[in-house]
Amino acid sequence: MTSASDNVALLGDEAVALGSLHAGVSASYGYPGTPSTEILEYLIAEYERGGPAARWCANEKTALEAALGVSFAGRRALVTMKHVGLNVASDPFINSGLLGIKGGLVVAVADDPGMHSSQNEQDSRFYGSYAMVPCLEPRNQQEAYDMAREAFEVSERFHVPALLRLTTRLSHARAAVSPGNTRDQNALSKAEDTSCWTLLPLFARRNYRFLIEKQRDILAWSTAHRANTLELNDRDGSFAVITAGLGGNYYEENLEDLACVRGGLMPARLHIGTYPIPVGLVQRACEKAERVLVIEEGQPFIEERLRGILPQRVSISGKLDGALARTGELDPDNVRKGLGLSPRPSILAQGALKIPPLPGRPPQLCQGCPHSDSYETIKKAISGLEPVTVTADIGCYSLGALPPYAAIESIVCMGASVGMAKGAADAGIRYPLAVIGDSTFIHSGITGLIDAAAADTPMTVVILDNSSVAMTGCQEPIFSSAKLRSLILSLGVPPEHLLELEAKKQLMEENAARLRGEITHQGLSVVIFRRECLEAARKRRK
Repeated sequence: MTSASDNVALLGDEAVALGSLHAGVSASYGYPGTPSTEILEYLIAEYERGGPAARWCANEKTALEAALGVSFAGRRALVTMKHVGLNVASDPFINSGLLGIKGGLVVAVADDPGMHSSQNEQDSRFYGSYAMVPCLEPRNQQEAYDMAREAFEVSERFHVPALLRLTTRLSHARAAVSPGNTRDQNALSKAEDTSCWTLLPLFARRNYRFLIEKQRDILAWSTAHRANTLELNDRDGSFAVITAGLGGNYYEENLEDLACVRGGLMPARLHIGTYPIPVGLVQRACEKAERVLVIEEGQPFIEERLRGILPQRVSISGKLDGALARTGELDPDNVRKGLGLSPRPSILAQGALKIPPLPGRPPQLCQGCPHSDSYETIKKAISGLEPVTVTADIGCYSLGALPPYAAIESIVCMGASVGMAKGAADAGIRYPLAVIGDSTFIHSGITGLIDAAAADTPMTVVILDNSSVAMTGCQEPIFSSAKLRSLILSLGVPPEHLLELEAKKQLMEENAARLRGEITHQGLSVVIFRRECLEAARKRRK
């Protein structure tokens, strides 16, 4: 582990991991999801060298629930996930604000503006506000390290979980971090008042009242936090800029041009790094403002709330009025419009050849990927069948929606393929197929299969078992492929309608015939296509 004397270059994710280690974390849990994956990978590597426990879990909900157990025992726990993973963990997350959190509990969530590897652009700050818990939003790798450390202290101070919000560019960019000293782990000390952890209505009503009463102190903490910086002296108070997270960096990269345009008289400025929104600082920053521009990565979380904080005379600008793009990531160039700056000039060397636009390079399955053979087999098997539908799930195999396969018709969320196929069958589609990966099946597909088994729904679940969580970097699944058969049979799937096939081009005709037999069976069937991911095999051999 990096010591306090070292200055080290770290990804934002790695800075969170190191900050947690130095804060005395006892256990860390998560589920792989870009752009959060590297946090737990760093901690698992440390665990394998004798460090604190760190493990992948079946899904984000089970990860957070394990972390609650650590906190109940008086020790510090970290949970990592991407933004859509917080949807899966939302039940324990929202309820955990009502518990008497003992050991510090930090939920590190990496949002993905621009949807580089996600289904949506949701902003986790809304979850923090909904749960009424403190949220910290670092703007660089040093703050990611420092805020990860501090978040445990904040959690123990207010006896609620603390949310640490990251975004893609911070998670995956590298910069120098100056670490501090390592704190010892908390002693084992189980929660004494178990009624605080027992959400029967009698106790939950009392605990909810406690949470409401904490809000004033949590707001005071946020308002006084050093990450919230107010710049008013010698400023033009009629124009105020509020930045948050990486938005502060992009604003500052334009300061030189902004000073030239404004004759050196800069706008009033507030940078926000902690939540709840520091209302008093916002009011001071905008006291004389006629217009305020909000530059925040993600959704217009601060911008929307200003309408309840500032007087109506103030013009609030940002993503809602088109001053900044509503979708995608911010960057130093696309915030210029909101600041009243013209686009940066582009320079082309005199006489240089005009470069034509580069062709698009959509993602594709690796050469020799077992999913390629599985999809070709599926297409052969369903040829001529009507009505048929193929619902799919989240994973490498999502690329089956694109040419040359064009083999799947829906991708919604983890596990949805199974439930959607059941619904399609209930609606009257005669030949519904659900395509799901082995890790996704363990994450969220099991419960849907239980529903289908209980009704003996006429549908076929195709599990693409490549023995890897491949899309996020070939992590090892927590559930062995060898155990899938016994698990599926225990859910009520008839053994005569559970097939295990090798995903191989040489076996395609035979596999297609056997798959078609299960598709035309008017009851539930499960077909497992097996072949190890090539990239995972290479990684394992190394």
